[in-house]
Amino acid sequence: MKITWYGHSAFRLDFADKAVLIDPFLTGNPSFRSGRDVAVMGTTHVLLTHGHGDHVGDTVGIAEATGATVVANADLAAWLGHQGVKNLEMMNTGGTVWLDGFAVSMVRADHSSGAMVDGHSVYLGNANGLIVKAPGEPVIWHMGDTDLFSDMALIAEIHKPEIVMVPIGDRFTMGPESAALAVKRYLPGLTILPCHYASFPPLEPNAERFVALVEEEATVIVPENGVPLSF
Repeated sequence: MKITWYGHSAFRLDFADKAVLIDPFLTGNPSFRSGRDVAVMGTTHVLLTHGHGDHVGDTVGIAEATGATVVANADLAAWLGHQGVKNLEMMNTGGTVWLDGFAVSMVRADHSSGAMVDGHSVYLGNANGLIVKAPGEPVIWHMGDTDLFSDMALIAEIHKPEIVMVPIGDRFTMGPESAALAVKRYLPGLTILPCHYASFPPLEPNAERFVALVEEEATVIVPENGVPLSF
């Protein structure tokens, strides 16, 4: 599997004949440094953790251009259908959907989810984390936007993730201290990719404090923006 981080919480997973984008916030993302055409090329699936604009991002345009299947919670999926997305898989917290060659499970995240439409706030379902499982590939857990909670241990026990995307930016998610505690207490020994930082000024400007706090409890890899990592 190749994993590419595009800044903020946007990741691309390439495995077998799949190209999976998670939370593809590209347009308007100040930390997106790659070419959009390269980032979305051949996209087969888009997976969304929740309905905030910095996570839904370019989903509608990507789906229209590539025919990708979009996986989202039921409320968000219904809303995207009204935006013109045709290939949708709706699900919700605790559920698993089997796609063509891999599975996606939605797990808990402590966050909000919605959008502003014509000056009104629209509820777009619960925020979630995502588990991705494909034969012969490492199990991925993208935490989405979340605070620390003790059931992270239960999620790890059930799904046995090997690589975890952990938000560290503070203000809207865990900061470095809470994220490091989550890793040390519930995810020891795993491979950790920090995300949701350095995108805009209120967020943590870099991953240095998080890396120092985790120490040797886990393998922290700070991805280089736009450069694929092989696992």
